[in-house]
Order: sequence, then C-alpha cells, then structure tokens
Amino acid sequence: MHSEKPFLVIEPVSGWRSLRLRDVWEFRDLLFSLGMRDVKLVYKQTLLGVLWVVMQPLIGAGIFTFVFGLLAEMPSGGIPFFVFAFAGMLGWTLFSTTLNGASTVMVTNAHLVSKIYFPRLILPLSSAFQPIVNFGVSLALMFVLLIVYRIMPGIQILLLPIATAFLLMFALGIGFWCSSVMVRYRDLRYIIPVAIQFLLYASPVGYSLAAITEKVPVKYQTLYMLNPMASLMEFFRWTILGEATLNPAWLTYSILTSIAIFIAGAFAFRRAERGFADVI
Repeated sequence: MHSEKPFLVIEPVSGWRSLRLRDVWEFRDLLFSLGMRDVKLVYKQTLLGVLWVVMQPLIGAGIFTFVFGLLAEMPSGGIPFFVFAFAGMLGWTLFSTTLNGASTVMVTNAHLVSKIYFPRLILPLSSAFQPIVNFGVSLALMFVLLIVYRIMPGIQILLLPIATAFLLMFALGIGFWCSSVMVRYRDLRYIIPVAIQFLLYASPVGYSLAAITEKVPVKYQTLYMLNPMASLMEFFRWTILGEATLNPAWLTYSILTSIAIFIAGAFAFRRAERGFADVI
C-alpha cells in the first residue's frame, strides 16, 4: 500500500497574513548575516574606521553651531549650542542613513533577488543594522559631551529607545516603499538624497521648535508641523537633553504617522515583491 504523496496548497492571503512575518522569523539567521555583513564591510574597508562614523554628526553639529547658533542666534534652551546641535544630528543621521540604505538595498542586492528565494522584506530590514551600530558609536560620544559640558540627563533618558524606534520605523516605512519603486524606476536613487537634504532643513535638527514658534508666522506653523519629523526630532532630543517645545497633540500625530507609514510601506513592499525578480 502506497503512502499518499506530500502536496502543498498555495492559497492567496490577505490582511496581516500577507506580510508573512513568520517567514521573516524563520530566516532570521539570514537577516542577521546580511546586516552584519554590511557593518563589517564598512568598518573594514574604511581608512578612518570608527572615526568616520562620528565625523559626520560632529561636522554637521559644527556647521549648525556656526550658522544657527552664532549667526542666526537661534534659541537652544540654555544648552551649549554644539551639544544641542550634535543631539539633533545624532537622531537625523540615524534616520537619513536608514532611509537611504533601505531605499537602495533591492538594487544593490539584485544578484540575490534574482537567484535565490528568501523573504525580500529581509533586505530593507537588514539595511538598518549599519545605521544602528553607527548610532551606538555616536551615542557614546554624545554621553562624553554631556560629561564634558556637565549636563546631567534626566529620567526622560529612559524614553530614548522609544524615540529611536519611531525614527527607525518612519525611515524604514518610507524605505520599504522607495525600494519597491526603485526596482522599476532607477531614477529614484538620485532623487532620494536631494529630498533628504531638503527635509533636513525642514526639520528641527540644527534649531528647535521654539525657534519656529518665535520666528515663523502662526499661519505657517501648522504647515510646518505636518512634517512628522518635526515632533519626532524634538522628542528625540528631549530624551537626551531634557529641553524641548513639545505639543502632545502634534507628538501623537507624528508617532501615529510613523507607525502607519511603517505598516503601509511593508504592505506596499509585499504587494510589489512578486515582480522583483522579473524586472530587477
């Protein structure tokens, strides 16, 4: 008597099941390997190594200190402006490098996509490893600056991981969508860095929301606050320095927007995933 032949029934799925998060979990070793591969490549193939990681936010903080601190005399809530600007650059660098890496990861790993099977969502997720490691290195320097300037973080420092998570979710959510579109339209890789640069000056990185309240007409303040990065960046800096101009309603809006974009971006990526191998 012959045993029944094994068979697999493939059925369309909808809702949360379409994200196939179980597949991502099953391939978690691959996720970790790809993420650490990027980290090792950057740290092994750069002459300056760790120094290069902290130079970017340091140089950015120095420029913002000169332009916004000395020339424009923007308020910093009594915090030395260099420390204030470095805290902003710390969060911004995490966001921008994660977004840029997640957006281009499908194109840079085309050889993997077209040859072997694995949950494609792993690629943009793995691109966040390097920015997170770089963030940890720069955060250590941030604490050194706090010691040098004798700034004592308050209890709100415990919320730093939460503020960091929302920045990552917002960056990855946009990155999911951009990476799926870039497979077909490669011009997007030239647009994203320019858009990120514009968003830098439209977000409170080198200045605070207090400056917007003081210097921007009220009728334009609402338009400015529609940028989710406005409250997210202010919230992030507040967790470190304890100085911010936070509106609970706008902060809630930014948090909910970051979550919604992360989820919507993941669904959009999954819908486009089946056609990646054909066009990449």
